[in-house]
Formats: sequence, C-alpha cells, structure tokens
Amino acid sequence: MTPEDYFNNQQFVIKKKYDALYKFFKEKLPASQVAEMYGYTKKSFYSLIRDFRKHLKEHPDEDFFFKEVAVGRKPVKNDKLKELIIKLRKKNFSVENIVSVANSLSYETSYRVVYQTLCDEGFARLPRRSAAEKKQLEVPKIKAPEAIQLDMKPEKFHSSASGLFAFLPVIYKYGIHRLIERSAYPSTTVINKLSSILCFLALKLSGIKRYSHDDLWCMDRGMGLFAGLNVLPKTAWFSGYSSRVDGQMNCYFLKELHKIWVENGLLSDTVNLDFTTIPYWGDDAHLENNWSGKRGKALSSMPAVLAQDPQSGIIDYGNTNVMHRNESAVVLEYLDFYKTDQKGNNSLKYLIFDSKFTNYENLSKLDDRQIKFITIRRRGEKMLEKIRKDAVWKTIRVETNGLKKRSLKVYEQNIELPGYKDAETGKPKTVRQTVITGNGKTKPAVMLSNDFDLPVEAIVRKYARRWLVEKGISEQTDFFHLNRLSSSMVIKVDFDLVMSILAHNLYRLLAMSIDRYQHMTDERIYEKFIANSGDIVIEEDQIRIDLKKKRELPALLDFFKKSTCVDYPWLGNKKIVFNPTATS
Repeated sequence: MTPEDYFNNQQFVIKKKYDALYKFFKEKLPASQVAEMYGYTKKSFYSLIRDFRKHLKEHPDEDFFFKEVAVGRKPVKNDKLKELIIKLRKKNFSVENIVSVANSLSYETSYRVVYQTLCDEGFARLPRRSAAEKKQLEVPKIKAPEAIQLDMKPEKFHSSASGLFAFLPVIYKYGIHRLIERSAYPSTTVINKLSSILCFLALKLSGIKRYSHDDLWCMDRGMGLFAGLNVLPKTAWFSGYSSRVDGQMNCYFLKELHKIWVENGLLSDTVNLDFTTIPYWGDDAHLENNWSGKRGKALSSMPAVLAQDPQSGIIDYGNTNVMHRNESAVVLEYLDFYKTDQKGNNSLKYLIFDSKFTNYENLSKLDDRQIKFITIRRRGEKMLEKIRKDAVWKTIRVETNGLKKRSLKVYEQNIELPGYKDAETGKPKTVRQTVITGNGKTKPAVMLSNDFDLPVEAIVRKYARRWLVEKGISEQTDFFHLNRLSSSMVIKVDFDLVMSILAHNLYRLLAMSIDRYQHMTDERIYEKFIANSGDIVIEEDQIRIDLKKKRELPALLDFFKKSTCVDYPWLGNKKIVFNPTATS
C-alpha cells in the first residue's frame, strides 16, 4: 500500500467518521450527500452527529477520535485486590509475600502490579531485614483455601517456593514416588497417599521453621503444586495425619529406602552410629532424662539413633524407640535391620560409634558376626597413668581435608576387656587398642577395634570422619525439625524423624547431582539453590517454572537439562521445564 492508497482507503472506521464529520461541519455539505458519499444511512449519520456533539459537551478535554495512550501499566481496578495489597503492606509484608497471598486467593497479579500499586499509594521501600525479623511478621486473618487434588488445567501463578521443584527429578530418578505409593502410610478422602507424604516433604525441604503463624506457606500455590494440590493443607491436617502413622509403617518405609540406597551404590562398607536427643515439651512423666549436648544439660527427651554413611552422607536408619535399658542393644538392632531381605549382602564391614553407644558384651557379639568395629574407650585416671608409663610412641601422618596431612603420635597394644569373650569357649578375646595424642586434646584418645590388619593411619582416618556425623545430626534436629517450641504443629516424633531422614537424603542426592557442591550442608544447598521464587505456568503438556536469576542458577539448570523428558504421574503426566528469567 502506497501513502496515497492509505489516505484514499475508506475502510478505517475512525478515519471514515473523521472525514464524514469534516465534510459536514467544515465544508458545510448536506447530511444526505455526506451519508451517501461515505456509505452511511441518513439515520445513522444523524446519530453520529448527535454523539459527536454530546461528547464535545460532556468531555471537552478528551478527543473523540484520537485518544492518548497512557504510558506505563494500568492501575489495579480490582478494589478488593487493592485493599488486600494495602492491608498486607501495613503489616510490613514484602512484595513477594503479598503476591503469594494474593495468588492463593485467586487474584491474578504479579510483582510489577503490586509494586506499582504500592508506589501509587505512597508506600516507601521496606528496610533490609534479617530472616528472624521476617519470621515475626504478624499474619493478617485471611482464610486460606481448602487443599484439594489439582486438576492441572492451564493457569499461571507466582510462588515463593519455585526452587522446591528441583527435588522432583531426584524423587523420580530413585523411584521414591513409587515407594510412597506402595508403602503402608494412610491416605485421606481428599488427599491420596503420595500427595500426603509430599505435603510433609514440601515443608521439610523448604526450610519452614514452623513459627506459630503458618498462613503464608499454607497459601503458596507452588508448595501445593509440588504435592499435586492447589495449596498445602492446614496445620490441623498435618497433626491429625501423623497420629494415624504407627511404628511398623515407618520401619517398612525405612527398609524399602535402604534397598534403594543399596541398589544405587550409595552405601559404603562403613556406617557411623550415634544418638541424638529430641527434647519433649509436653507432659514428660513417661519420659526419661537424657543428656543434650546442644543444651548442655539433661532434660526430659526422647533419644534417637541415626546411622549415616560417611562417604555419601546418606542417613540409612533412624529409630526413636530407645530407652536406657535397651541402649546397648541398638547396635545389634541396626544389624538386623541392615541384613533384612538382603541375601548375600556382605557390604557392611565397619561400624563406628562412641564409647557410650554399647557395652563390651555387644562388641564381642559384633566380632562373632564378623563385623569390624572402631570405637572410643572411656578413659580413667589409672588407664591414663599406665599409658604414660608404658607407651612407646610412634609418629604417623594422617590425611585431613584436601591434600593436607597431620602428624600424630600413636601407641598400640592388644588387650583383653571384661565381657569380651568367645561365645563358644567363654575364653577372653583380645582387642586392638590404639592411643592417639597430638590431636589438640589435653588427654589422649583411646580407640578400640577388632581389625588387626588395617593400618593404624586408616583406623584414625575412619574414626576422624565419624565426628562429621554429629554435624549431620545437628541439621536433623534444627533445619528439618517441625516440632518446635513455638510451633502450632504437633507431629509424632518417630514419623517426623523418618520424614527428616528422607528430606536430608534428598538434599544429599541433589548435592551429588551438581558438580562441586557435594561437600555443602543441607542448609547451604537450600540457600544457594532452593530458596528461589518465580512464576509457574501450567500448560497443556508441561509445567514451566520461570526461576528468578541467582548466581548459582546456571549450575542448577545444567542439572535440569538431564531430566526434561520425565512425565510426573502426580502432576497429570506433565513434563517440567525450568527457565531462567531476567528478574532477581
């Protein structure tokens, strides 16, 4: 089309109206002639003249033909949404939290809309606050929607927990979703078995510290979608569900998880065993006092035993049914757990634990079962005095972190222990005692082992790695713990421990899937990769996760590229596609 053709064309409605009215008012042509010239009926052209005059009278500042386009985004026309945004901001909620709450209440909004509304209303930027200060926010009384199975129809919403979907490829790869479906855990009339367990995992994996208010995570659509729901259930649902779980369900689930770890080669020949103390804040008349190293005192609590692989960091076993009278037998119970339904499985060779974990009689039973052990012996003054008199020290070099080595002095001898006897003859057996000094302690460390062939450097190295288990146990009772003093959620301790073990292992599996991040703790992995928000778009054949840009996001996207062809059954058999966005 040439410029001449454009101006001669009578098909543009606005131009046609303009030219017709120009002929009538400016050139003073009769209405009938103008109507015929531009294809109007006489009646419709008179109506156009009437509307034009009325507009000039009522809206003199607004052009009838050519309206100016307002630069920028349109203001919020929904008065209820605008009222909600202002209400939340007066409670010092960030833009991200406001978007999460609004989306959960079926308001279609975004970061820019909320930000522009706050600017128009004269709100200033919030000051930088710590994580603890953010947790103390007063949550407004807003009724969250009921949790139901999502129909997976196309829609778009924002989530503050978009990084949570990074665990879905790990869950699918190791078949954990199939294990949950065939487990003995219950389901409800509204939420199936798989979604029920994924609800607990959503809270565990997202680092929810479980302070008294929970409306924000209860409204996050992304956390609900992780479990195949619209939103996560309320607090009362979590407490009620855990009350239906018994110990046999947990034991079966841990045994089936153990098979997965063995089949995928995630367990080495060594296991670290240790106790952890879980405080109890209710009626403690039925509980015993146990020492809590974290609190530096004995308190009414439930001791739990954990078994961790020192190489992969996988926690293979956990049990809260431990009392003073059966503490020493826990090591034998773990052996029974490890060997169950594992025909010909002789991969377990070493058990490593501290001096108070079991007694000398059980050490003898471990030796009868051809299980090697390395443990610490309690040191009395007479023992230390004898070591100072008889010791002939030898210097060794032991590997530490990286390629560094450390010089230690050791003294070895074979000794007999009370109760450490042969099961058939009843004669005392000898055990290898290794005394170590130069390790930074005022008193030497005394180690016992029934492995007489392993070099002393290897024994010291193996036990030194056991000290790392205490760090992992600390994470279990802190980062993943839902039963907090200030929490309104009450979960059965044994079930909570199983969910914590599963969440921890998922973090370890994710860390092992990303190069150069295997050594990081669960909390650091959460901060670098999982703590991310973004938009979630449910499409016909896939779910698109638009993640906000972070420094470590490229490493996570490389991991996602390996699992783009996976159809997730609990998400309508849709694929998940992860995309980076230009916003931070």
